Amino acid sequence: MVWTPLHAKIHRTIKSRHLFKHQERLLVAVSGGQDSLCLIKLLLDLKSKWGWYLSIAHCDHRWREDSQANANHVENLAKNWGVDFYLETAKEHVNSEASARDWRYQILNAIAQKYNYQYIVTGHTASDRAETLLYNLMRGTGADGLQALNWQRPLSEKVILIRPLLEITRQQTGQFCQDFQLPIWEDSTNQDIKYSRNRIRQELIPYLQTNFNPKVESALAQTAELLQADVEYLEQAAQQLREAATMENGNVFKLNRQILKPAPIALKRRVMRQVLLEILPDAPNFEHIEKLTALIIAPNRSQTDPFPGGAIAQVQGDWIIIKET
Repeated sequence: MVWTPLHAKIHRTIKSRHLFKHQERLLVAVSGGQDSLCLIKLLLDLKSKWGWYLSIAHCDHRWREDSQANANHVENLAKNWGVDFYLETAKEHVNSEASARDWRYQILNAIAQKYNYQYIVTGHTASDRAETLLYNLMRGTGADGLQALNWQRPLSEKVILIRPLLEITRQQTGQFCQDFQLPIWEDSTNQDIKYSRNRIRQELIPYLQTNFNPKVESALAQTAELLQADVEYLEQAAQQLREAATMENGNVFKLNRQILKPAPIALKRRVMRQVLLEILPDAPNFEHIEKLTALIIAPNRSQTDPFPGGAIAQVQGDWIIIKET
């Protein structure tokens, strides 16, 4: 095996960030593109040091005419590498990036649970992290959205999603594939600028690299990394404040205004966001969070108009009462 600086970097990253232990069962999501081929090659090469059991999963969205050929290509790679292969094909056409991603994670999670894999591993890179930060920034978001693509997150109670390449750029994965002559399957939809992320990748990032910072991807990925640590700390602090301020009785939440009043606004907003995440059918937006936060200092008997799903919040003395319908 040829040991490259990239092998050394990923080996150190997995070790220092405690992403995996020895002897774990890893289900690697492989699309056939350069990032996922770089990932599976690195993990296969590191396998002797860690003793992992590796398998490959591929999700066919049926977006392209060559999608079945793409799946066959990945299956042949799995056979050549001597690893188990799992394929899932969409029964219906998936019509958006978000719905495709949701479907893909549902499938990967189901495969992992059925065949006893604790970890799903994906080839997201620093370039993806930079694009996600820009995408969410332009849509309107707080620090949570800007750091959304992080090293690991639970997909379910028993399965964790891991992204070991978040310090590696797409340029580096491409060079790695070229050096090892890995057979990349080019996805034509990656060039279609009707998709927002492709416009960011094809037009915005190159513009920023040319006119502002040639290493803008790494700079933005580093910003996301810093924000991730901030968000983790703030979420823990908000959780503690929420537990101190909350009384819960069936479908009624009671929040103590006197406990919330002295807290910094950042924590107040996070407490309200945490509460609304449990109540609303979908994630709360800025307006939802702000109108609930405003009740902390509002006059007695003040109330909100109904939230999505019908819940209403009202001030009763020292308490904000939130009643679900």
